[in-house]
Amino acid sequence: QVHLVESGGGSVQAGGSLRLSCAASGNTYSNFCAGWFRQAPGKEREGVAVMNSAGLTRYADFVKGRFTVTRDNAKNTLYLQMNSLKSEDDAVYYCAARDVIVGYGPVLDSNWYTFWGQGTQVTVSS
Repeated sequence: QVHLVESGGGSVQAGGSLRLSCAASGNTYSNFCAGWFRQAPGKEREGVAVMNSAGLTRYADFVKGRFTVTRDNAKNTLYLQMNSLKSEDDAVYYCAARDVIVGYGPVLDSNWYTFWGQGTQVTVSS
């Protein structure tokens, strides 16, 4: 079992920035794909930014150029730098991961992931 814990959420005004962190613990493996997903009230969960085991990234169109996903393998931690935040970014943000044996392109579909954190709230005021 792998445990994921998100942190860094909070309240920020439109145009501001936040940095989210996702720390992994438990039965971790050497090769992981991981990423960030979000769900706003009344909306379906959507992919935000993901990274495959080789470090390749993929972003949703609505965050491209504003958000950056990075990782620190030594610390088993994934990050999401969120800049130029908009009111539309207001949502609960989740970290997700999946251990892999072979390489995959970065997957933005949340259904592909097997380990999930409990989420952190990001509130953006206009």
